[in-house]
Amino acid sequence: MASNPTLICIPDISGFTRFMSDTNIELSAKVIPALLNKIIYANEIGLRVSEIEGDAILFFKKGPLPPFQDLINQCKSFFTQFYQQLEVLSQQYSDERGIDQVPKLGLKIILHFGKNVESVQIGNRIKLMGEDVIIAHRLLKNDIKEDEYLLISEQVLNQYKDEVIKRNFGWGDLQDEGERYKHLGDINYSYVKMRKLLE
Repeated sequence: MASNPTLICIPDISGFTRFMSDTNIELSAKVIPALLNKIIYANEIGLRVSEIEGDAILFFKKGPLPPFQDLINQCKSFFTQFYQQLEVLSQQYSDERGIDQVPKLGLKIILHFGKNVESVQIGNRIKLMGEDVIIAHRLLKNDIKEDEYLLISEQVLNQYKDEVIKRNFGWGDLQDEGERYKHLGDINYSYVKMRKLLE
């Protein structure tokens, strides 16, 4: 096992549970894999896939972080290509029962960075373990009143302290928030709403 500074990125499909309960299994078995594949193939900064978790992908990248703007552009690409695929799927399966639930799906993205990450080879996959992996997953449970957003933990932003971080991305402003989690304490983060990217 090796412990290294690691970027964790989790694109997570919001509305997944509702979609699965309101849609027949044949349609959901076509739609969800197509959306997850679109996200995987939109990766342009060398992220690796650790796990596919039903409605989410656990990406990671060990070693130096990419430039901040490259990281933001990658998340923007995940989001826009996800919605392009949603539109394609809506048209492709327009005659199927339950397709009206597809537009209700959204995407949220979690970015976290930590040094307490260990990687273990299980089969042909790398399993990530450690407190920072737990933190990244816990950050999916927050008080943000949006279905589409990019959440960046304080630990990620601190890695770019020598860079000038523009808090206005042109399509949204970073807003500071925080949560208290049992056993983990206070976790601070910033987030930006991503819905404006569709306008």
